[in-house]
Amino acid sequence: MFILYKMFNIFKKLIKFNYIFLMVITVNLKANTLNNIYNYNFMDIDGNIINLNAFVGKPILLVNTASKCGFTPQYGDLQNLFQKYKNTDLVFIATPSNDFKQELSSEDEIKKYCLINYGVSFNVTEIVKLKGDNAHPAYKWLKNKYKKEPKWNFYKYLFNREGELVKSWSSITKPSSPKIEKSINKVL
Repeated sequence: MFILYKMFNIFKKLIKFNYIFLMVITVNLKANTLNNIYNYNFMDIDGNIINLNAFVGKPILLVNTASKCGFTPQYGDLQNLFQKYKNTDLVFIATPSNDFKQELSSEDEIKKYCLINYGVSFNVTEIVKLKGDNAHPAYKWLKNKYKKEPKWNFYKYLFNREGELVKSWSSITKPSSPKIEKSINKVL
């Protein structure tokens, strides 16, 4: 009877170990499925879902923006770049944010401002958080996976056709920079 009791305890420990092992594997698998930008969604400036999964196989240029920043004229450069590449697979997404206290207070104001001043016709999202606990999941992922958190407005992130970050640029690099175009051409 004692041997049976010992075997039963060993069996319980094995089951517990296997359960923990399977939980660790499951968590790792879930983390690995979020290894590209296509696993995230944004709401556009009109309240519609931008499902990045719809862009699988297409490169994405993601830019955090603000309407009252010294770098705001880069909206014009982004629009020119969009016009140049609009017949390619490159997807442009601007994500307005007030994290640096330089964004207008509503999506309607941003939409009008971008259209009137820069003729923006690429994807623009609702106002998102870039930093902290309430950051948009895509920006949390950028920080956690790539250690790439925007330090100011107009940080630019280029993702390849696999949805992996291949290059990023700070605010001081204009969208019209040859460095950006060279990187875009590599992912196209």
